[in-house]
Amino acid sequence: MPDLTITPDSAYAILLVARRFDAKVAGTDPDSGSNPSDDRSIDTLEFAPHDDTQHELVSAINDLNDDEQRDLIALILIGRGDYLLAQWASARQTWDDIGRAHVAQFVYEIPLVSDFLEDGLSYFNLSLGDYIMSSDDQA
Repeated sequence: MPDLTITPDSAYAILLVARRFDAKVAGTDPDSGSNPSDDRSIDTLEFAPHDDTQHELVSAINDLNDDEQRDLIALILIGRGDYLLAQWASARQTWDDIGRAHVAQFVYEIPLVSDFLEDGLSYFNLSLGDYIMSSDDQA
């Protein structure tokens, strides 16, 4: 079993932001002048020019060091089925092809990336449910 450089806390924090980002859709009412209570907060599920969720995701990814970013990419690619866990080193090397400056964009452009990250973490016997329960216990 490979050692993870990225902590489960960091990985799951990114996963949860990515899950919110995955839920967003293209804007259907770009000139909406209503407030959230008038439109039942539907606009929060639409992309906006300065999307806070995307910014939060990009910041979280960019805050990782190089090795943590390599692990993040490898977890996503293994979870997506591009690599087997036995190919961990090769999956991590994909980061070199992407380049640090483009990792965040690479991640947020993958549809359902949060699901792939969750699947990748499961290969390390890590579960989102366990993470959430332990977070609730600490609160």
